[in-house]
Amino acid sequence: MNLPFLGPRHKKHPVLPADPESVAALLSECDLLRAQAARGGVRLDDTPASLEALDQMVPRWRDDAETLPWLGHDAGLYLGTVAVRTVPGAAWRIGAGGEPVLRLASGREVEVVDAGRQWAATGVPELSQLYAEIAEV
Repeated sequence: MNLPFLGPRHKKHPVLPADPESVAALLSECDLLRAQAARGGVRLDDTPASLEALDQMVPRWRDDAETLPWLGHDAGLYLGTVAVRTVPGAAWRIGAGGEPVLRLASGREVEVVDAGRQWAATGVPELSQLYAEIAEV
């Protein structure tokens, strides 16, 4: 449906806020992961310690095929959020496929969403281990 009074539609590329802080705030929401963590007694406070706590959670989400990919997506965004807030020079970039990518000060890019999906499905790589690798670069 085309409603001209609503303005142009952006089919291929969603509109994202232009400033890095707004992008970081948007990507840090991770509502599904935060709800799962709260049910498991884990408080996500955007610190590396919270990544360790997530790694220790019982992965009950693996029994739900619909939840699994979304939770993994959120896990990747949360990993990136912790890195952006604690690793000097780390920032979000939207990759060619439209997925958020973590860019480090060294220029290295980490596809944290893919890593989050792998973590949610298998537990590997551990989020805290991947964070440690990101932080030491």
